[in-house]
Amino acid sequence: MYQRNPAIYMMANQRNGTLYTGVTSNLVKRVYEHKQGNMPGFTHDYSCRLLVYYEQCDSMISAIAREKKIKGGSRKKKLALIESLNPNWLDLYDSLL
Repeated sequence: MYQRNPAIYMMANQRNGTLYTGVTSNLVKRVYEHKQGNMPGFTHDYSCRLLVYYEQCDSMISAIAREKKIKGGSRKKKLALIESLNPNWLDLYDSLL
């Protein structure tokens, strides 16, 4: 049986560049899809392939609520959130594997 691991995440194209915030039940798979650039949409159009922030959540309901809160915040708040846990804007994808 497939086990869900709800998470919110932010992808970027470079440090202080374009940001994308998303929610998923399978972070490794979803970030891999973004990194491959095969899916049409925002992250493909803006080459957002760096996983710069993520949070695991207890449920999809809490993950969706957290995503909405982050998306509703200012860019300044998003940058502060990223830099609080990832000040060097490293690609965190390998840490998931």
